Formats: sequence, structure tokens, C-alpha cells
Amino acid sequence: MSSTGEALGKFDEWIGMVRARLGLRPREPKETYPFYRHTIPVRVLHWINAICMVMMLLTGLQIFNAHPALYWGKSADFDHPILSMTAQGTAEHYWGVTQIGPWTFNTDGVFGVSDTDGVKTVRGFPEWATFPGPSPNLAIGRLWHFFIAWILVLNGLAYFAWVFWSGHFRKELLPTKQNLKDLPHEIVTHAQLKFPKGEAAKHYNGLQRLTYFVAIFVFGPLIVLTGLTMSPTMDSAFPILLWVFGGRQSARTIHFILAFSFLGFFIVHMLALLLSHPINGLRSMITGRFAIEKDDAHG
Repeated sequence: MSSTGEALGKFDEWIGMVRARLGLRPREPKETYPFYRHTIPVRVLHWINAICMVMMLLTGLQIFNAHPALYWGKSADFDHPILSMTAQGTAEHYWGVTQIGPWTFNTDGVFGVSDTDGVKTVRGFPEWATFPGPSPNLAIGRLWHFFIAWILVLNGLAYFAWVFWSGHFRKELLPTKQNLKDLPHEIVTHAQLKFPKGEAAKHYNGLQRLTYFVAIFVFGPLIVLTGLTMSPTMDSAFPILLWVFGGRQSARTIHFILAFSFLGFFIVHMLALLLSHPINGLRSMITGRFAIEKDDAHG
């Protein structure tokens, strides 16, 4: 067996252990047939996007750590943040505290104050969650963030151009009335870990279409526009941005919420992959080939 085959085999064993821990029944071998699911443009743009999104989150948290608080409006109201990650106590004894609106939580060791090699450090997010370095260096963080952001924007524009030109948008991403009508049923079947088979597995279902549509065509443009709104140079050139988002601080808060919405999307996306057919799904995004499980109920 090749090294790749051995790795996939071990990965499949690990997935089996995870399913067992979750109380799920082991998968039984099913009859399948091959289907070319993802074209080369989709696969290339997908992986570029995935790498950029991870780097954007890590560098974004590095920038946030320079001032770990969020506000609403045109200027910062330091006494009334929407969210803050700070330290409380004295210089000799302090601990991390996270404030969300009127609620305050002790998050010592993780948020506000985190441990690095046994040393407590005042920091919004822990060192392992930031890039490129442990210190809240705003200048370096911004350089990396903006550099990767433009790669992400260009990649997104290339994706938009391809999905509209190829018809992929209308065929696979645009939710139909029937998709919306079937949405409650799709939510229930996904919660029960019942995934499409046969012909149904060749196309995105209503839940997938709605999720991808919102993430790509709503959250995507919004996170770019709110990012631009935080730039004084862009505000001078396009002052309407400040009016649309209600001020630079509001844009920063919306940007933060959208970033973690994408993180939530990524987590759910990975859980769905791990709980369904991880090797099959991963292979389809690398080679384009997806093994369709035959639907016995429909022949």
C-alpha cells in the first residue's frame, strides 16, 4: 500500500473512533459510482480561499490585540464597550476578564490574560491564535492582513467571474423557491446525519445553497466593505462607507462579527465533512472525483 493509501486508511480508522465516541453506528460498505463533482477552477480557488481565510483570521486577531475592545458608532466610548478583553487586579495579581455588553466573565488564562510558557501576559486573544508574532504589534499585523486581504479579494473576484460565466451560480448556488420550501426538512435530516444519496448527492441541497449563498455573496462583500471602512484613506475617497455602516467603530464591530461568522461556518463545514464521508469529500476537493452512494429507494 502506498504512503497516501496508508494515511487515508489511518484517517478512516480515526474517523471510525470519533463516530464510536459520538455513539454513531459504524459505516457499512455501500455500492457507489464515480462522479466528477468539482472542476479545476473550483478546487484551486477553494484552496486559495481556505488558506487566505485562516491567515486573515490569525492576523486579524493580532490587530485586535492592539486594542482588544469593540464599540458602536463613530468614535470609541472607552467606558461602554460592546466587547472587551482586559485584565483586572493589581500589578502583582491580575486576571483576565471578558466583558460582553453588561455581562462580565472570568476568562483568565485564555482571554484578557493568557499563559505563555508559564508566564501570564495581558493579551486579548492568546498567542497561539495570532500571527505573525506573540506581541500585539499593530503595524506588522496590518501589513500581513492587508497583503493577504488583496489576495483574497482577487481570488473572490475570480470565483465570482467563474460561477456566473459557467452557470454554476444558477445551477448550484442560487436558492430556489423549492429549496426554501424544503429547508425545514433539510435541517432535520442534516441534524440526524442523513446525507443525500444517488442523484440528490450530485447537487447542493437547499440548506447548502442557502448557506453558501449567504457566506459568499452576503458575508463576503460585507467583510470587505467593513474592512475598507476602517481605512482613513478609503473613507476620504468614499465617505459614503462611514454613512452606510454608521461610523468606523461600528464597521470594526461588524467586521469582527463577520470574521467569527466565517469561523463558525468553517467549524460546521468541517464537522459535516467528518461526520459524513471525510475521505470521499476531501478527495473530491483535491481530484474532483466524488463517489456517489447509490440510493436503494430510487434504484
